[in-house]
Amino acid sequence: MRTRESTFWTWHLLAGLVILVALGIHMFVMHLSRLLGIGGDGGVLAWSSVAGRSTSVAFAVMYVVLLGAALYHGLYGLRTIIFELSLSERAEKIISTLIVLVGVVLFVAGSYGTIAFYLLLRGSA
Repeated sequence: MRTRESTFWTWHLLAGLVILVALGIHMFVMHLSRLLGIGGDGGVLAWSSVAGRSTSVAFAVMYVVLLGAALYHGLYGLRTIIFELSLSERAEKIISTLIVLVGVVLFVAGSYGTIAFYLLLRGSA
C-alpha cells in the first residue's frame, strides 16, 4: 500500500530527475555555446543572446519547471532533515505548512519574474 510519504518521496525523486535534465540543458547551452555557435560574437552572456533565449517559450517553460522542481526537491529534503529531529506531530504540521507557504511564495515570485521578463521582451521584439 502506498502511503502519503512514499508518494512525496516519489515526487522528490522525479523532481531530482527533472533537475538533472533541465540543468543539463542549461549547462550544455551555457558552457558549450562556443562549440555550438550559440550566442553569436558576444557569447551566451551578451544581451542579444540573453534576450533571444528569454523570448523563447521553451526556455521560459524550462526555467519555470526547473524552479518548481528545485523548490520541491530542496524544500522536501529540508523537511525530511528537520523531521529526523523527532518533533511532535503538531510541530511537524507547522513546519510542513511553513515549508509549503515558502515554496508557493518563491515559486509564484520566480515564475512571475520569468514570465514578466518573457512578456516584456516578447512585446518589445
